[in-house]
Amino acid sequence: MSKEFDIQEYMTHGVERVVKDSLRATLKDPKESIFMGKFALATKKASDTRRRYEADGLHVPPFLIASITSNCNLHCAGCYSRQNEATKDCEPVNQLTDDNWLSIFNEAEDLGISFILLAGGEPLLRKGVIKAAATKPNILFPIFTNGVFISDEYFDLFDKNRNLVPIMSIEGHKEATDARRGEGIYEKLISNMETFKNNGQIFGNSVTVTTENFDDVLSDDFVSMLQGYGCKAVIYVEYVPVSEESKHLALEEASEERLRARIAELREKYEDMVFISFPGDEKSSGGCVAAGRGFFHINSHGGAEPCPFSPFSDTNVMDMGLKGAISSRLFEVLQSGDILKDDHVGGCVLFEKKDQVEAILQEA
Repeated sequence: MSKEFDIQEYMTHGVERVVKDSLRATLKDPKESIFMGKFALATKKASDTRRRYEADGLHVPPFLIASITSNCNLHCAGCYSRQNEATKDCEPVNQLTDDNWLSIFNEAEDLGISFILLAGGEPLLRKGVIKAAATKPNILFPIFTNGVFISDEYFDLFDKNRNLVPIMSIEGHKEATDARRGEGIYEKLISNMETFKNNGQIFGNSVTVTTENFDDVLSDDFVSMLQGYGCKAVIYVEYVPVSEESKHLALEEASEERLRARIAELREKYEDMVFISFPGDEKSSGGCVAAGRGFFHINSHGGAEPCPFSPFSDTNVMDMGLKGAISSRLFEVLQSGDILKDDHVGGCVLFEKKDQVEAILQEA
């Protein structure tokens, strides 16, 4: 780890800020406030656990991203998961079982991991995994969903288990959302948001930021619309180009700086909402926090990867557990080298430098 930058301290403070902002955002919701109060205590305990492991030479990130299925009902334009062939239309093969995922969640809690982002494919297709996550109240599970499969059963499950937080993907207003995700998706999202609001349930939205929707999704008009429906968290994800043809959609440095400045304004203006930028201000955090520095990715087969945009692995969590994955040779080489600290175009340095990541694997 760099002497100038303490990743453990940076990520710990990041967790504390998210929890603090979430507490503030839920003050008017007694049910949610009670949960967030308990979760705040759990994150402090988890942070202490990670510090103990750090003292023993094992750096445990506070976040995981888990792609729990390779199946998806949509074909969104520019989808990185389909480009990487991590999402397909065929029946999933050799995917982890519900019990496998529960074992991973159990070990994650023991290691002091506080957040596990559930993704896919479409994660709500794995109802058993979602129910397994519901049994771990000390871990917050943001569920990145296209929203199509949110039903009365899921509304009830989310209400009874406040550690499950649906994060519905939206690309801006109707035209932009339906253009990327399919006709009728925007209206389904609006219907879901209205139901969440009427039920007094917390939810968030994920927004992929491109050069085409930049001004729209960062506008007061858009954010106020989400606020009006009761959205409590907006996660801005910088677009990662999946081909040469889509590179023009990736933000350049000037736009990235505008994004960070605008998010700072939004945090001041909309105090009842949480705003997160991914990958966010990497340059001031000592570089990319993937590959176990701040988080890593587990694919639907159990492979431990640096991040969803860098689908390379030398370790499977079913063979080595999370401890083994955290200590994998690939992660250690990436953390000790300069790749994660390099300048890059778009949201992911590892995606841009995939040839170098592949070379590390071939050296083993």
